[in-house]
Amino acid sequence: MRDIAFGQYYPTKSIIHSMDPRVKLILLVAFLVLTFCTLNYAALALVVACVASIVLLSKVPVKMYFKSLKMIVVIVLITSALNLFYGTGEPLWEWGFIKITLSGINNAVFVAARIISLILISSALTFTTSPTDLTDALERLMKPLTVFHVKVHEIAMMMTIALRFVPLLLEETDKIMAAQKARGADMESGNLVQRIKALVPVLIPLFVSAFRRAYELAVAMECRCYQGGQGRTRMKILTLHKSDYICTFIVILIIVGVVLCNVLLPHTLR
Repeated sequence: MRDIAFGQYYPTKSIIHSMDPRVKLILLVAFLVLTFCTLNYAALALVVACVASIVLLSKVPVKMYFKSLKMIVVIVLITSALNLFYGTGEPLWEWGFIKITLSGINNAVFVAARIISLILISSALTFTTSPTDLTDALERLMKPLTVFHVKVHEIAMMMTIALRFVPLLLEETDKIMAAQKARGADMESGNLVQRIKALVPVLIPLFVSAFRRAYELAVAMECRCYQGGQGRTRMKILTLHKSDYICTFIVILIIVGVVLCNVLLPHTLR
């Protein structure tokens, strides 16, 4: 449980931390779309280089990003393996109905690189943006939906609370498991069914703790006269700075570079 880093904010001073959260969200969406638009290795290398630069500029320890990747290693391997054996073209290696082609290898590499890039760039957002700033950014970006009577503030608040509860629930799970092991519970031996049964004494107190935390949070919000977003003012006003414009310009250049790579160079993926 200690290896899960998603949803944790790492406070430090960096150019990524100082960016406006609205800009970070918009650039994140643009980058997610851009990642799936890479059609050759040149475009993919450009995206991977951008991810590596963001990881270094965030000044967040690299081991934090590795923790966020640790939980999806199996998914990456399985997905890559499936794409490896489902390529088209002349087989490079064949055994019965199983064959590996150059197209399958390319598909496996692209899928693995895309998934890892998505996880790293999403982790960079949560590592460098506090839950409060993320709430403000979501609310500001979804503000046009108020024309259709959508409760934007409440939606943004729920999303941020859910994100904030992830590390809390993981920490609570770790404590409960340690307490159960201290009482003699065996959670690491036996087959899959036995391990699942061993988690029942963990899930019940975890749900009780989650509902207790939710109740305490609701009481605290009511004591502070929380009535939703209507009529509320903000302590921190979000403004764009020089770093926001510079980063946006760099991302635009990367988008242009990926488009040029796709247009001018042969496509690796078919």
